[in-house]
Amino acid sequence: MALIERATNNTRTSFYGYDPSLAVAVVAAVLYTIAFLLTAIQWIRYRAWVWSVMVLSAAMEAIGYIGRCVSVQNTLERPIYVLQFSLVILAPVLMAACCYVIFSRILFLIVPQEARTFRLCWVPPRFITPIFVGCDIVALLLQLGGAVMISSVDATAEDAKSKLNAGKHVAQVGVIIQLVAFGLFAVAAVRFNFTSKRFAGSLSERYENVGEKEYIIGGVIKDKNWPALLRVVNLTTILILVRSIYRLVEFTEGTTGYLSTNEWPLYVFDALCIYPCVALFVYWHPGRYLPYLGFRLPKSAYGSSGSEFQMQ
Repeated sequence: MALIERATNNTRTSFYGYDPSLAVAVVAAVLYTIAFLLTAIQWIRYRAWVWSVMVLSAAMEAIGYIGRCVSVQNTLERPIYVLQFSLVILAPVLMAACCYVIFSRILFLIVPQEARTFRLCWVPPRFITPIFVGCDIVALLLQLGGAVMISSVDATAEDAKSKLNAGKHVAQVGVIIQLVAFGLFAVAAVRFNFTSKRFAGSLSERYENVGEKEYIIGGVIKDKNWPALLRVVNLTTILILVRSIYRLVEFTEGTTGYLSTNEWPLYVFDALCIYPCVALFVYWHPGRYLPYLGFRLPKSAYGSSGSEFQMQ
């Protein structure tokens, strides 16, 4: 973690490589707090329990930027600096997991059992969540481990520099794993935006229609405009990918790099990129379109045979 590296250097008067702006931090904190509150309200309204991961990640962003407001006024305080930075770093990893889950649930909604083939999905729908979320967990643990390694180094120790480099490399590996897994997912998700069009007409045949804009699935009325939700997932995927590339470059440059010594990239390539990933789902909430939002899918979602994937 390039920025946390400064927390171990007693020769600096601040944990920041620049003069941080309180005003911008306050704006980010207010916007993320509003997004978090609205996300929590929608989570309760739709009883979308699997969406609790997004509620948690939105809370992490809000608390992270609130913590940054405190940190920029107390630039010598190590604990609050490490806390706010760690929360902002880790929250998008959880958001990526939300994209995996929602994309999988969209597949189960719109693609008939017999059409869930390798050619269409590239990954079995029932394994999208465990495979990609598994990569996410590994990436999360590595990034968290790197942060802990760096922040626990004693700057006066002889091996301080080597420990700092070790922590930075661990964090880099975590970001690379996240970037590779999420990059592959992004390609599959954007591709599905086009291949899914063939199933749009069959939804009206498989589910009971309620007017032109809604149908009944499992006894619950849902909005037919699922392509809107898929487009939001696609956009969110691209934004998280851009943010991950930014963080990888930042970690690679180190403490003296441009990204670590200037504040504006943080807000442009992290705060501004990630905010729509929370805010857009407030309106285009998965609960409006998807019937399966519990932590476990019902057996009926897999089809009568219980195995929905075919190698074709």
